[in-house]
Amino acid sequence: MVQSTFSRELESWLKQKGPKTLGSLVVVFKERSFAIIILVLMAFPALPLPTGGITHVFELITMLIAGEMVVGMQGVWLPRSWLHKELGPFVQGKFIPYLIRRVRWFERFSRPRFNDLLQRQSFGRITGGLLLLFALGAFLAPPFSGLDTLPALGAVMLALSLILGDITIFAGGIAVGAIGLGLVLAFGTVTVDLIKHFF
Repeated sequence: MVQSTFSRELESWLKQKGPKTLGSLVVVFKERSFAIIILVLMAFPALPLPTGGITHVFELITMLIAGEMVVGMQGVWLPRSWLHKELGPFVQGKFIPYLIRRVRWFERFSRPRFNDLLQRQSFGRITGGLLLLFALGAFLAPPFSGLDTLPALGAVMLALSLILGDITIFAGGIAVGAIGLGLVLAFGTVTVDLIKHFF
């Protein structure tokens, strides 16, 4: 019998009949829905392409969900219209399959490490705070700069670490996200200095 993996579960959700919405992700994945929705949302700004600020809405939703993790909510809350909005043809036909392939790459090297720690509610609050910080860093990155990529990738790795139960992916996510935040902060400092110099 082939062992079920998260990538197979995600692929099965994509192929099953019915609308493909954030709400359907919550129904199918239940207690993992916090991490899975953040994974899907933050994978967009994590792509190594300038987004021109289009992904700000995904980062704002991520910040809301991360805040819910910080306060210890047991289930994802989003406005009904957001939960039931159908994911577009590009997301279903191109992006989710791309994400599944990337997840499978991580699954090749991942194994449960300190999963019990990762699943504790107190640790979930800490993770929520980090996710909030990384999403904010991606949100504040200047449009078309590509600086949102690393904070967003850090958030993706944190979410994936919760899904796969692997503390090493969590540690990698912190490192990548911290580097990304440092670059955003450095760029912001240089920009402020230039403004002060000329004005």
